[in-house]
Amino acid sequence: MPIKNRFAELQDEITAWRRDLHENPEILFETHRTSAVVAEKLKEFGCDEVVTGIGRTGVVGVIKGKADTKGRVIGLRADMDALPIHEATGLDYASKTPGAMHACGHDGHTAMLLGAAKYLAETRNFDGTVVVIFQPAEEGGGGGREMCEDGLMDRWNIQEVYGMHNWPGKPVGSFSIRPGAFFAATDQFDITFEGRGGHAAKPHETVDTTVMAAQAVLALQTIASRNADPIDQVVVSVTSFETSSKAFNVIPQKVQIKGTVRTMSNEMRDLAEKRIKDICTGIAATFGGTADVTYMRGYPVMVNSDAQTEFAAQVAKSVSGDCEEAPLVMGGEDFAYMLEERPGAYILVGNGDTAMVHHPEYNFNDEAIPAGCSWWAEIVEQRMPAA
Repeated sequence: MPIKNRFAELQDEITAWRRDLHENPEILFETHRTSAVVAEKLKEFGCDEVVTGIGRTGVVGVIKGKADTKGRVIGLRADMDALPIHEATGLDYASKTPGAMHACGHDGHTAMLLGAAKYLAETRNFDGTVVVIFQPAEEGGGGGREMCEDGLMDRWNIQEVYGMHNWPGKPVGSFSIRPGAFFAATDQFDITFEGRGGHAAKPHETVDTTVMAAQAVLALQTIASRNADPIDQVVVSVTSFETSSKAFNVIPQKVQIKGTVRTMSNEMRDLAEKRIKDICTGIAATFGGTADVTYMRGYPVMVNSDAQTEFAAQVAKSVSGDCEEAPLVMGGEDFAYMLEERPGAYILVGNGDTAMVHHPEYNFNDEAIPAGCSWWAEIVEQRMPAA
């Protein structure tokens, strides 16, 4: 079954919604206008229930099918928040909010799920219930976790949950997915080395924290090259190196390094955390100093369920004719929290030859709307077919 004709008819309307959201980006949980727009549209569509304030500023809509003979409930999730980036697209609908822009396409995700919700509320050609989930704060705030902690899954008895993200570089409207671990766990570390500062002309009277920290930056790379099984994935990146003194002739009392760790399994995550602590405290002690290591766990590994992934791929093939196997992604995605609570799957839809996400010249491709909306709708109609 190809792209639904109804979404071709609705494309201009959905595009207008998307561009309005693009013009008015909101960051993290501050999606007050966006959430209000979403809730108002869901009410206009005739959803059976619309609830706001789930996960602070999340919105949930409930659409019941023509029948409910088996008690099936499926959740569809889109993220709503923007990024703290100054837009450089030059579009006539560019961000009107300085320092904020939809640089990851969440405006497109929200608009596509709204389009699917409008269609599903019009037709109700399914046996069961669909719960459309509009989530704030995917970009680092853990909005998915907040919605789950507010009882999202149990309150509406959601049994399966599906998500989608646009992907620059893939042909517009094409799909790709993979079972199992898909997006990485995203952790951070903050390490302060302390020694004894002094005059740079008298290094023998100091405990040099710059040497300590420099040794640590290199040694941390042995986690991937010497501690991890070569078939496992781990990235350890030091992204900040700051000394307590900016003078050219002072050996600093303290040096702070920060960075990120990306892993694809809980075992590798545990190993990376332990080795970072052991390496840095060991190096500091070797040079006569100390290391204060803070390791902060962020989003968990996002794991697609096997059966739901197979089904999602079949639906994608019915919409676009094909669905490729996606590569592992070392970026993070807080849909992981929803997949920890319920089986489900997360798919990528092609955004065409555009700037990459998180780039100031990125823009969601409106030509992907019909394919994305059709996939959402077909997930419901094929998983819960009407009698």
